[in-house]
Amino acid sequence: MRTRADVTQWIKLPDGSVEVDEAGYLVDPSQWSADFARKVAQDEGLSPNPLHWRVLAFMRSYLDQHGIAADARFAIRFLAVELGLDKHDAKHKLFELFPEGYVKQACKMAGMRQPRAWSTG
Repeated sequence: MRTRADVTQWIKLPDGSVEVDEAGYLVDPSQWSADFARKVAQDEGLSPNPLHWRVLAFMRSYLDQHGIAADARFAIRFLAVELGLDKHDAKHKLFELFPEGYVKQACKMAGMRQPRAWSTG
């Protein structure tokens, strides 16, 4: 479900406060920090490992280069290349890292705005 743009709140982090929408996605992706990612991971019941951080770094870099969030296809392709996996195994690895879904967990942790038209997968 898409959140309402006018319903936001501020959350405190060790490196300052950030504004999030009602689902917890950053309103301004430039406010992203590792502290924000750790907070989201904690809220989502995840314990980020080095591979989580590599995926998040890829997503942040993609946003910087293209001005839009990378959809799951690009993250799967990234994992396939990084880990030498085929597409099927890379997809399983992505959902092993983010079991509640790419949009719900990976996009939120990476500081993306909530995607408008993507599925919640």
